[in-house]
Formats: sequence, structure tokens, C-alpha cells
Amino acid sequence: MRRAFPALLAAVVFGLSAGTSGQQANSTALHVVSYVEVAPGAERAATGLLRQYRDASRRDHGSLRMDVLQQIGRPDHFVVLESWQDKDAWTAHGAAAHTKQFAAELPLQLVSPVDRQLFNSLAVAAGSATDDAVYVVTHVDTIPSPQSDAPGLLKRLADDSRKDDGNLRFDVLQSDRKNHFTVVEAWRNQRALDAHTAAMHTKQYREQLQPLAGSPLDERVFTVLK
Repeated sequence: MRRAFPALLAAVVFGLSAGTSGQQANSTALHVVSYVEVAPGAERAATGLLRQYRDASRRDHGSLRMDVLQQIGRPDHFVVLESWQDKDAWTAHGAAAHTKQFAAELPLQLVSPVDRQLFNSLAVAAGSATDDAVYVVTHVDTIPSPQSDAPGLLKRLADDSRKDDGNLRFDVLQSDRKNHFTVVEAWRNQRALDAHTAAMHTKQYREQLQPLAGSPLDERVFTVLK
């Protein structure tokens, strides 16, 4: 399901912001999801690099949103969620000196290459979350079929979930491989997330998705890296 992060493209954007304003449902936006695994005991050094890099990256032209999250129960695992105005903005960022410097320093802390995936907007809405928000990032892999409508199913999930009490963000991103998606959720607290999980529309979504799924859901829960 995952793709290795090529060394020549190691200029990944990393920033720290759980509530950066400005993200819109931009049809030209490019979304980047990067999974980072560092060596046990290297968390402090890695988070220091992320924090140092944050300020420079936020100032880059075309940056819509950048979130750095740390996995609950696995402090050596991170996910970086980025939204860029378009591919040109992403390319320009990759050529920036601070991006190249960070890309050179981060590998010293890693136990595996950064796993980066690019997405387009499927169901993205402006939203913000506090530093105390609980995030869920889920990779959804479906079986291509003319009889199924996975994008429609995920759009309905997003529409219903944004109405749930305590929801701060609910976005669905779609890969160029049209049957691969990433769902990004932010909730006010664990109680709100638990209520959403038990909601009837969430159960119905999972029931309808199950026969379409190409692999088990890769669902991970995170907190904002502070």
C-alpha cells in the first residue's frame, strides 16, 4: 500500500500547525501525506528538526496548510499533512534552501525512508483545529469497479461527519490512482471521536465500504506535535 520515498525527492515539507488558517476547497490544490518513522530514542532530535523547519516552511509561497502529528502510543511515528496551492508551489518549495537542508538532516534520525504520497482534493473544506485536537488519518484502498462509487461514499461520509458534535476537520483526499484515498479527521477530544465512531452514519459507511475494500483500513490516531 505504501510507496518508498525516493532519495532524490527527499525534499519533503514539514511544518507544525494544527490550526493553520487558509486551507480551502481548492480544485488545484496538491495535498502531501508523509509518514515518518524515526529510531527509538531519536524522537527528541527529530521533533527538534521539525520545529526548526516549521517557521521557514510556513512562509513559503502557496502553502495552504501544514500539520505535523505524532502517533498516540508510538512516539517515534509521525505523519505530516501538507496542502499547497498547486504543483508549482510544491515544486518551488522543494527547491528552497531550507527544504534541502532539512532533507539532508532528517535521514540521520530515520529507520526507514519517508513514505510520501500525493493527493488531490475530493472533499476538502476550510477548517481549523486546536493543539489539543485528536486526529485520525486513514488510508482507504478500494477495488476499482464500474458498479461501485467509492468517491461518492466517502463524500457522503465527510458531509455527515462534519455535522457531528466536536468535529473540527474532515477531509477526503484522492490519489491519481483513483481507488486510493486518505481521510483526515480532527476532533475536539476523544469523547467526540468515540461518539462519531459509534454514529449510525459511520457504521453504515463501514458496512458499505467493506465489500469494496482492497485491503484493511489503515487507521491511525494522532495528537498534534507541540
